[in-house]
Amino acid sequence: MATIYDVARLAGVSAATVSRVLNGHVKVDPTLAERVMAAVSQLGYRRNAVARNLRTSRTSLWAVIISDVQNPFFTSMVRGIEDVASSAGYSVVLCNSDENPDKESSYIAAALSEQMAGVVISPSSNQVDDVNLLLEAGCPVVVIDRELDNVTADTVLVDNEHGAELATTHLVEQGNTRIACITGPQWLSSATQRFDGYARALSKAGQSVDETLVRYADFREQGGYDAMASLLDDGPAPDAVFATNNLMTIGAMECLVQRGLSVPDDVAIVGFDSIPWADLIRPTLTTVAQPTYEVGRRAAQLLTKRAESPDAEPERVVLPTSLQVRASSTR
Repeated sequence: MATIYDVARLAGVSAATVSRVLNGHVKVDPTLAERVMAAVSQLGYRRNAVARNLRTSRTSLWAVIISDVQNPFFTSMVRGIEDVASSAGYSVVLCNSDENPDKESSYIAAALSEQMAGVVISPSSNQVDDVNLLLEAGCPVVVIDRELDNVTADTVLVDNEHGAELATTHLVEQGNTRIACITGPQWLSSATQRFDGYARALSKAGQSVDETLVRYADFREQGGYDAMASLLDDGPAPDAVFATNNLMTIGAMECLVQRGLSVPDDVAIVGFDSIPWADLIRPTLTTVAQPTYEVGRRAAQLLTKRAESPDAEPERVVLPTSLQVRASSTR
């Protein structure tokens, strides 16, 4: 029996686009709609009639769509979601988009077709149509970690800019003058906010941002490694680095070790996100800590509240960050 994903592949569109067409969404491009309907006809696809009415037929399942299941940041956060979900009578289905917008779109389509009771999502892109599709279908949604423009949904974030400012100020106070920043994709709110905090701290210290010391990577370990290698190869080495997530911090440190550079004597480093083994590696790693469990717990609380009061005004929760100073940044 053909599935919505078979239709999407044949039509050359996302599963969410197929769902929009089949639900009569007016914003779908007519050409795409024609391709979808042609694929539906060719495959003989038939929808589950129950799935057409998400408002009245829901399961007791929550979809938690995270951007990278290998990132330790999400471990504690998902635990926070699951603890609240369990006490409220829900079960959690974990979905890994792998920073892939197409995979994310497929999971959103699955949440619709399987009548999920709610969705917690850490967006892998700034595409908002799929998330808005959930909202239009009456599915409770909470956005976490990364903010989306033009989406009116409950949101739980951390104070990225303040955390980045704390990290950079600390590096300045250690006497560093060539402080590099390895940040994430420019279209992600968390990456831009952390860069803004870095820039603000430099400005307060009377230093300007040197663009030759800024690298935009992908929030992955290899991205951090490549960014650090580029900083070392393209000019005088920085005397300090602020890496804006945990995986890129690991990659950057690996590169420094392979190049025979000492941390912190040659290059001091501060990361963002708690890393479980930060106290075990040598040198121990200075990081900006996020309340990850609390992010998950608050997101789950908002989801249960939204299910009970679907017409209430959306809430935006911003949780504090703190700097945990260890050996990697102090001389």
